[in-house]
Amino acid sequence: MNAQTEHFLITGVAGSLQCALDLPDPETQGLPKGLALVAHPHPLYGGTMDNKVAQTLARTFTGLGYAAVRMNFRGVGESAGTHDAGIGETDDMALLLQHMRERFPGLPVALAGFSFGTFVQASLQQRLIAENNAAQRLVLVGAAAGKWAMPDIPADTILVHGELDDTIPLSAVLDWLRPQDIPVTVIPGADHFFHRRLHHIKQLVTSLWDKS
Repeated sequence: MNAQTEHFLITGVAGSLQCALDLPDPETQGLPKGLALVAHPHPLYGGTMDNKVAQTLARTFTGLGYAAVRMNFRGVGESAGTHDAGIGETDDMALLLQHMRERFPGLPVALAGFSFGTFVQASLQQRLIAENNAAQRLVLVGAAAGKWAMPDIPADTILVHGELDDTIPLSAVLDWLRPQDIPVTVIPGADHFFHRRLHHIKQLVTSLWDKS
């Protein structure tokens, strides 16, 4: 994402997994005050950790003082293995979380994802809740409702969706959220990839996070 991005590998069940870490500015922000794991869109449709929305989420969290880490899912970039329908990807994200908690012990954790990545992060959060070790908060952009069996999410989850998303229609997201009574912020005129609307994601997440 920038010249200071640290690239590293961790070992998953299917082999090595390529990761990228961005830290807040030590001169102006000091040491990280939290960890943010960012999950990218569907790997079979060109999704990588360098996706613009994933990078925007990472930049947003470093701006909030968090260490932001992204990972290429199985079969993407230098990551070994093949796509595993979100199941193996959730396992891999859990391994990355364990790695980051060991490296930065005691910090609160945020889980953020875009599109397919929202399914992975929402699934991981359910697993962590069951283990009584839940992440601090979820940020889901372009939540994959209707495409994947999205689990229930905590009430304080930050959700952002594009009005004109034709990959994951807003109506599907509303159908998923309605029984949970959870609001979503809709960006007028935005498509699935938020072309020319990325700045709204950063502004919204930063504003809502600061009010948490």
